[in-house]
Amino acid sequence: MRKYSWKELFVSSYGELRHAGTMTVCALMGAAAIVLGSLSIYVTDTIRIGFSGIPNQIVHYLFGPVTGSLFAGAMDILKYLIKPSGAFFPGFTLVTMAAGLIYGCFFYKRPITFGRVLAAHLAVALVCNVILNTACLSVLYGKGMGVLLPPRLVKNLIMCPIDSVIFYHVARALDAAGVFRAIKRKGASA
Repeated sequence: MRKYSWKELFVSSYGELRHAGTMTVCALMGAAAIVLGSLSIYVTDTIRIGFSGIPNQIVHYLFGPVTGSLFAGAMDILKYLIKPSGAFFPGFTLVTMAAGLIYGCFFYKRPITFGRVLAAHLAVALVCNVILNTACLSVLYGKGMGVLLPPRLVKNLIMCPIDSVIFYHVARALDAAGVFRAIKRKGASA
């Protein structure tokens, strides 16, 4: 498989925005994410196994960091408009966009391996979920990072392998079924 430079990845991902097929797939994945968001399994009050991240990560895999980041930001705002919970804070949207950027950099134009999926989830869990989201919560609610950080770190360390296994198997199944090739072929011809 050809190795792409960072510049090539970002330029190619930006180019994906010109295709009508990209927008169609993003809209379908957005709808799937909203529906799957209601199908979470609560293990405890703070730990839940959710499936709404799968369609988001599929967008990051198919269309890269630029398109994935914009999609993540738009979905964050749309989900809040559909079902508001707490105060709207733009910092969370920026963190969600950063997660899309990270996933896009790990997945776009690269093979899906469990190691890559786990590394991407670890990077997003530590940078976005633990550090940046905790900082946003600290600013929003006036609580110290030291109080908020430990339980969030534990939760993310528990959920990271679970989320990785779920996405890896779903992505491999879709790839084996030819879904990704069909989407890429349609997008290239649009």
